[in-house]
Amino acid sequence: MVEMGVGGGGMSTRKLVRAYCFTLGCLAIVAAFSTASIASDGQQQAASTPAPAVQQPTPSTLAPPSTPPLVSLTEGTLQELERQGDQLRAQKRYLDSIDYYNAAIAKQPTALLWNKKGIALLFLQRNKEAQKCFEEALRVDKNSPEAMNNLGFVAQMEKRYNKALKYYQKALALRPQSPTFHYNLGAAYFGKHDFARATQEYQTAYNLDPDIFQRVSKTGVMAQSSSPEDRAAFSFMVARMYAQAGDFEHSLEYLRKAMEEGYKNINKVYTESEFANLRTDPRFAELMAQKPQAIQ
Repeated sequence: MVEMGVGGGGMSTRKLVRAYCFTLGCLAIVAAFSTASIASDGQQQAASTPAPAVQQPTPSTLAPPSTPPLVSLTEGTLQELERQGDQLRAQKRYLDSIDYYNAAIAKQPTALLWNKKGIALLFLQRNKEAQKCFEEALRVDKNSPEAMNNLGFVAQMEKRYNKALKYYQKALALRPQSPTFHYNLGAAYFGKHDFARATQEYQTAYNLDPDIFQRVSKTGVMAQSSSPEDRAAFSFMVARMYAQAGDFEHSLEYLRKAMEEGYKNINKVYTESEFANLRTDPRFAELMAQKPQAIQ
């Protein structure tokens, strides 16, 4: 998530975070990073097993945590440079990560490396430079769906929705089963207030990956929505989708968000068929009785 400073203009931290975390839905940028579990099953089991009591070390005997040395920019292999760049980006050391991606690109300019460098630049809000990186990725591989998607993301951040739609559609032509690409296409339609097509694309993304709304919000780059009304409408739409799928916990979560964002048509929850089963859940009545107030 891009970090933003909180100024002295009187806006609450909670409202600023809320405003920043939705962009007519959350937009994801893609670099084809792999993920790994933090602990193996054996490690998790050991963590849950009581350990014998040991004498606690005194402060004077505690060794300071050691930080592994960085890979040499000049002597590191291509794989080492790329891995070091990924680690630094994960630590939000974006400028340092760019140095390593540049060193790796100098050895072998791949579309993936250009995409990764572009993503680091996006986190620094250097969108034009990021755009050039994604364009370089396409020069290396004209069929890079990640580069297409990420160029769409840049266009959408600039509210060039028609351009974003074209890039997302090209990405989907190359990878039609990508939930992220369908998600972003839905966000672009949402930005144009074409809610019917937006809902269709969000539903497709959800069908492909039921965790898409949670996953994208955690791993993607966020951009500020143009209006509180759009954020509220988005939250209500997601609540409807979760309710229809029988995921009441997430539906209630997004209903609360919609109310806190001032959704004016919240009473639709009593009449729309998608919420019929949710209305039988005691937590629904409890939430509606609370009447969460819109965050000013």
